Amino acid sequence: MSSQIVKQNPFQSMIDRFNIAADILKLNESVRQKLQRPEKQIVVNFSITLDNGTEQNFEGYRVIHNTALGPSKGGIRYDTAVNLDEVKALAAWMTWKSAVTGIPFGGAKGGIICDPRLHSKTELEKITREYTNALSDIFGPDKDVPAPDMGTGPDEMGWLMDEFSLIHGKTIHSVVTGKHLHSGGSLGRVEATGRGVSIISILALQKLKLRPARSTAAIQGFGNVGLHSALFLFEKGLKIVAVSDVSEAFYNPQGINIPELILYYNLNNKSVNGYPNAVAIKHEDLLLLDVDVLIPAAKEDVITAVNAGSVRAKIIVEGANGPVSSDADTILHENNVLVVPDILANAGGVTVSYFEWLQNCLLESWRINQINKRLEDILEKSFETVFATSVKYKITPRIAAYVIALRKVADVQQVKEIKLIEKKFKQN
Repeated sequence: MSSQIVKQNPFQSMIDRFNIAADILKLNESVRQKLQRPEKQIVVNFSITLDNGTEQNFEGYRVIHNTALGPSKGGIRYDTAVNLDEVKALAAWMTWKSAVTGIPFGGAKGGIICDPRLHSKTELEKITREYTNALSDIFGPDKDVPAPDMGTGPDEMGWLMDEFSLIHGKTIHSVVTGKHLHSGGSLGRVEATGRGVSIISILALQKLKLRPARSTAAIQGFGNVGLHSALFLFEKGLKIVAVSDVSEAFYNPQGINIPELILYYNLNNKSVNGYPNAVAIKHEDLLLLDVDVLIPAAKEDVITAVNAGSVRAKIIVEGANGPVSSDADTILHENNVLVVPDILANAGGVTVSYFEWLQNCLLESWRINQINKRLEDILEKSFETVFATSVKYKITPRIAAYVIALRKVADVQQVKEIKLIEKKFKQN
């Protein structure tokens, strides 16, 4: 039983794949250990006064995984299940994601253990500002740049920017991304991850010589990523036959009208529950439908050794972080399921976050078509590099993505260490 728990640990899944790629690259032990472990793990405790006058304490985390390629970058999630192992895994994935796409960022992640649905706007603002205060020496445009994640959005990023700016006595837009447009946010940021997933899905279909207009897709999760992935793929002519959120899963073999579902979802308190034009199915059955593209865009470890053998999709495009656990990789590969890994598939978010940071630093504002074109160029190039590496080493696209990322980060890390040794040598 204990070994299964270790397997399902997202940090362990990351390490399993890391080690395969590190073996291929013959990374020496010291570099391997350095890249496995985060540079910094910060745990903070703070309290706020709730609306009813009582005091409540909160625990928050910020993990800086690596800064070899640039300032660390990564979201902040507000969720009751936030824990250090999860944050460590997510921070590492951010390092590899930036490296695969060639973005000059390192990886970080943060989180606060709380249920944002149970707090008023005022309380959420207090929580965000106290967390920012506790980490004001960690954050910074050239040090560590947060972004939204599960349970957070433009409001939280705006409060973070404002608090950080107050501490430093001047407005610093580039300390955070995912802000409202009026606070220095970027056009295209909200839909960036979903747009990226749809671009990658089309490229994967083309790899298998499948035409989008004759292809089907099932999407698990109808939050920001799932909703926008569904919309963009629908617009490209794909038939979206199944969609789910926390409340319910739906199937319609004729295809679901996504704009209509989005309208229903928005009018139905951000829920697909009760949608009339499809049949309700079990959540777990959505993952096993006979479709061309399966997009798990909800949470970690939904496809494991337990159900991987029953997956009938030709392609899995990982919209979420770590939806396929490492113990499922071999099974899917043996069954000829093409898995496009999260560190490539959902990198649209960090790419447009980088654009936002760049616009803030340059005091510029880019047009939406310019942003979308740049995003497409970066993802297409990254996709081709991953698949070329996959063919060269006769490995899966996932391990190929890790090989590219590890090589890039390890090369820079080693150069930095040589410089450090030289500096110490000179001092002696």
